[in-house]
Amino acid sequence: MTATQPTTTATPEAILDIAIGFMGAKQLFAASRVGLFSALADGPRSLDELTAATGVSAQQLRILADSMTAQGLITRTGGRYELTPDAAAYLTAGGAGIDLTPFLAFLNDISYKQWLRYDDTVDSGAAGTLELDEAGWGDFMAGVMTYNELHAEQLAAHFDFSHYRNALDFGGLSPAFAVNGMKANPELNTRFVFAPDFTDSVQQAVEAAGVAGRSRVEGGDTETVQPGGEHDLVLVNHVIHRFDDAQNRVIFANARAAAAPGAHLVVLDFFLDDNPVQRKIDALHAGEYFNIDGTVVYPESTVAEWLGATGWKPVETIALPGSPRILVAEAV
Repeated sequence: MTATQPTTTATPEAILDIAIGFMGAKQLFAASRVGLFSALADGPRSLDELTAATGVSAQQLRILADSMTAQGLITRTGGRYELTPDAAAYLTAGGAGIDLTPFLAFLNDISYKQWLRYDDTVDSGAAGTLELDEAGWGDFMAGVMTYNELHAEQLAAHFDFSHYRNALDFGGLSPAFAVNGMKANPELNTRFVFAPDFTDSVQQAVEAAGVAGRSRVEGGDTETVQPGGEHDLVLVNHVIHRFDDAQNRVIFANARAAAAPGAHLVVLDFFLDDNPVQRKIDALHAGEYFNIDGTVVYPESTVAEWLGATGWKPVETIALPGSPRILVAEAV
């Protein structure tokens, strides 16, 4: 007699959740666009009150509000709708976190339309390209920089800046990462070495944040500039996906040459990994980046090899909620 083997029952639920996921995304974008979350910022409201506040028909608003309850962004009690803490923090202008409304608009108006061409990208292996007018590029940058602000918020919440005094923020697009670190640590000074096109906006940002007195802003092409110095912290945020293998090796070598012995390097980006289950947000962005402009989400093992070859020893990987991961390395 043999022991009874446990059995598992297959269901289609996971497949369907993925297959119809775009419907939930479009409903989220629509709910944000028509002001559903803003209309609930001051507290619970009935469907009639929401209809009056948004000007959207009761039928369509009921669909949107009910969908947001199904997706965990709104609750419904006694016919009245209310924001969950996540939605209150990140989908209203008065929330405690970053208002993600510009990023949702970018996803709806630019990213989603580009994904309609994804089959061509997969079949051809050719990088996607964006064709936007001036206003479109403005919306693109507003969305991307809002997303960067979220990543900077999460970095400051999950990485301890208190040990450092002399940081180099090297080659990124947003100064928010170092600025948040400087707000957390009043003894931290930061030297920003960004592409020349971004230096004016970086200077404006540090002045607006009240940290200009602890900042230096310099221009230089990321793939070739040699910042030099003896920094105890080097930040390379959203840089490597924009460059190829050879360029990234040069970037990390130049970053090492600008670091004191024992300094730490923080590399923030999306990565493909070798875990049994790939982290979903990273794999999705691998498709997003290449489909939009041909930039690359690299395997974490590839990045670790670059680091080892350029004088850095990887010491830790930290996943940031709703954001990329950071690879932390030490200068050796």
